Amino acid sequence: MSTETEVRTGVYEAMFLASQTAAASFGDLIDHINSLFERANAEVISMKKWDERRLAYEIDKQKRGVYILAYFKCPTDMVPHLERDVVISDKLLRVLVTAADHLTAEEIAGFNDQDGLATEAKLKAQAGEVKESEASKKVHLGAPAASEMTPVKEAPKAEEAPASEAGGDDAGDTAEEKAAE
Repeated sequence: MSTETEVRTGVYEAMFLASQTAAASFGDLIDHINSLFERANAEVISMKKWDERRLAYEIDKQKRGVYILAYFKCPTDMVPHLERDVVISDKLLRVLVTAADHLTAEEIAGFNDQDGLATEAKLKAQAGEVKESEASKKVHLGAPAASEMTPVKEAPKAEEAPASEAGGDDAGDTAEEKAAE
């Protein structure tokens, strides 16, 4: 007789809800979810960004969220550990894990968009770098350089006014002078 028990594994579907602030660094969010799967001894079969939308009610003062759908193979006793890790996480607001018995392996593989997630993370990281560099260009400490200064055009003085304006005809009067009359 053996004292070892058979480890049962199952195929599960997980819907993660991430906050907008966590989704701003999308690559870090995906890495965080993958590290949670590693802690649970899970093998990710497929993962994709499902949607980004307004929440029905605020969760932790967040009005919008990003949903990430994942299918994974995991020991059945590790699913509660995965759920607990999500509750502890500061990047993820919620998770819903269900058994994926209703789907075939081909259907699950059809949901795989891990390459798209990597591409989106790369694009968002590049966009963030561009925004940071533009913001750093706008911030200046000290006086502006002479090349950055725009010349100021001075208004003509009363003594230098042309004869037609000084003569008092109405063509040179301003709106305030006309209103005063």
